[in-house]
Amino acid sequence: MTRRALPRRAIFGTPSRWARARRRSELGLLIVASVMVLFAALLVSLALSDALPANALKIVLTMVGLTLGLQIVNRRLVPDADPVIMPVALALNGIGYVMIEALDPGHAGQQVAWMVLGLVAYTIVLAAVKRSRDLERYRYLILAAAFLMLVAPLFPVIGRSPANQNAYGAKLWVSFHSISFQPVEIGKLLLVLFFASYFVEKRELLTIPTRRVGDHLLPDLRAFGPIAVAWVLSLLVILAEHDIGFSLLVFAVFLTLLWITTGRWAYVLIGLVLFAAGAYFASHLLTQVNDRISIWLNPWSQAQSGGYQPIQGELAFGRGGLWGSGLGLGLVQINTPGNVVLPVATSDYIFAAIGEELGLVGTVALLVGYVLIVGSGLRAGLRARSEFAKLAAVGLTVTLGFQAFIIMAGVTRLLPDTGMTLPFVSYGGSSLVANYILLALLMRISNEGNHVPAAPPTPIWTTQ
Repeated sequence: MTRRALPRRAIFGTPSRWARARRRSELGLLIVASVMVLFAALLVSLALSDALPANALKIVLTMVGLTLGLQIVNRRLVPDADPVIMPVALALNGIGYVMIEALDPGHAGQQVAWMVLGLVAYTIVLAAVKRSRDLERYRYLILAAAFLMLVAPLFPVIGRSPANQNAYGAKLWVSFHSISFQPVEIGKLLLVLFFASYFVEKRELLTIPTRRVGDHLLPDLRAFGPIAVAWVLSLLVILAEHDIGFSLLVFAVFLTLLWITTGRWAYVLIGLVLFAAGAYFASHLLTQVNDRISIWLNPWSQAQSGGYQPIQGELAFGRGGLWGSGLGLGLVQINTPGNVVLPVATSDYIFAAIGEELGLVGTVALLVGYVLIVGSGLRAGLRARSEFAKLAAVGLTVTLGFQAFIIMAGVTRLLPDTGMTLPFVSYGGSSLVANYILLALLMRISNEGNHVPAAPPTPIWTTQ
């Protein structure tokens, strides 16, 4: 009897073949996204100047370079990662660029620069983080870095003073000479990683009831410590930096991870009650928070002041109707001297500008894009190889999805306006770079979950 081993390809198939299939799918989607953005840019130029853009060749070369560069990076660093995430993100980013080009051409070039910087950060994170579980060991260093990012805007030298801020009063910026950015955008990602690591470590304390009250067993009261800390942190952020949107985002992510870890709805209800109490308290201490709530309830009472922006946002949606006025053909043109129809249309209210020029169909397509990213992120969490990776993937996904929901709900007046940026679409360098770092971590976790280890050859015994 002799032993003969058949090729592993004939028995198992090869993981590299599956990886190549994913990357081919990604390449096809990237090409579709690039063509869509290119045609959108051409339409905007024809609408505004009745001519093709002078930098048409530059736009084409940029899209080709980004597509090929991203393919090379993903093939080498995350060959088994989800093929949908990056094409959808680039499509959203491209549509955002086109809208910024139409609304405020002066900022379009800066947005491209931030986009390239974000993709560089994406590559660096993928190269540096070889395994997602490595981040779990540095939980307290990550927490210290997150805390530093959160309080940096409050520093007297580098932090923006209220006199240098916009009218909304949120103190979130840090300036070094001519460079300004929002460190809280990175801080929120670090907080997600810390929460994921902390909940993995404290799972038993949070889930197993150990304290007897009458005939009932309840969890140890120490389990409520993290909720109290998160509540106090959110309240301090509201009070110190005048930003209810960021604190709401962090607290929502915290409660989501707590619920996934324990499965206890009681924690979620207690957390919501505490946050509502903190928001009510802050609304009576901070004029800015109280004004936002008042404008949300009745913007027409301040139609020429604080309510002007949300009113114009609603009118933009109305003008757009089902199909929209067309790219570059809307009334929302902030670059027209003396005709500021919709303030801050390239950042806070870009969703309303899209609603006018692309209509209900365009806004629904935008929403579907975020749903695809969120679905892919949650799928990466389900397939994660470790508890930390699972919680980190869910936390990062909820961060992106909930931020998109908060800003879209604020523009459509489902929630008070928070002044946050719409991920990948709004103008803003700090948010764009942070979101590409977020995607890099998601792609790393997705790659680990989809990767199939090479199996040893299976011996086949034959007789001769």
